[in-house]
Amino acid sequence: MILLVLILAVIIPVSFIIWLTSVIFSSYLDLKPLAPWRAMMAVVAPILISSWGLKKGSLDRTGVAAGLVVGFILTISNLCFFSSLLIFFVAASKATKFKSDKKRILEDHFREGGQRNWIQVLCNGGVAAEFALIYMVDVGCTEKVINFSHDYNASWLSMAVLGSLACSCGDTFASEIGTVFGTLSSARLITTFKKVPKGTNGGVSVAGTVCSLIGGLLVGVAFYLSLVFLTNVSHLNNSPVQWPIVPLAGLFGILGSSIDSLLGATLQYSGYDRKKKCVVERPGLDVEYISGTAILDNHSVNLVAALITAFLAPQIAFFTWRI
Repeated sequence: MILLVLILAVIIPVSFIIWLTSVIFSSYLDLKPLAPWRAMMAVVAPILISSWGLKKGSLDRTGVAAGLVVGFILTISNLCFFSSLLIFFVAASKATKFKSDKKRILEDHFREGGQRNWIQVLCNGGVAAEFALIYMVDVGCTEKVINFSHDYNASWLSMAVLGSLACSCGDTFASEIGTVFGTLSSARLITTFKKVPKGTNGGVSVAGTVCSLIGGLLVGVAFYLSLVFLTNVSHLNNSPVQWPIVPLAGLFGILGSSIDSLLGATLQYSGYDRKKKCVVERPGLDVEYISGTAILDNHSVNLVAALITAFLAPQIAFFTWRI
């Protein structure tokens, strides 16, 4: 009870300060002031989600701190961004814990419960937060339908955020769920299609591709439903159809996962440790080389893949709505 009172004691003044700042800036910059409920939600929602993640072991304390920042930016800028982040975080947390007994055998640096730190949070959500910040400055704190003809910047930035989150969710599903299905040698290197052990950076499989599609679709459904629910009906009826958001997000999930695999196969070292009987990311005496060069680590690959997908997604969406 005391903890709840303390949380409320922080949330209320912080939300008020955010709202008051918005009102002051809007009077000088001719912008629409932030609604009080949006300011409150931007503070409350990230705290609740991060607290849940800490309790369930999905985040450590540094991950909570990074999650609060990323969550705040995505929530206050556009609630479609928030819902996409929410489904990604919840689904990815569940996926990480899926069949952890098998992952313990396959992964050299296995962490019980898949607890994420601040680096992992920023590498998976930082790109989306960056584009959400640009959206907030350029468009404002509001939800906009995808309409490249009348709101090009808003549509472009929305698709960049969607692409980034779909990439991260798709890749997480592919690596956390796809790798535990099939035989240990069912993966193939994306650059040569040579059979490689499960867990090899750059290894792809049918199961992994399907999982990346599902991960992207989940993010797309969350984005689409939020947009339909929060947008005026007449505005929706006078705008281009919005349902392509869902299949596009599925495509972004596959695209992002494939980019991640391509980077992993070329710029990330993979070797098979005969003693540990698993794939490792550093050379050693008992390590048999598989692929790649030790230039990037797994976190860097996730970040670069999310960034590339975020830039490609708006271009793909633009031509999709033009057809």
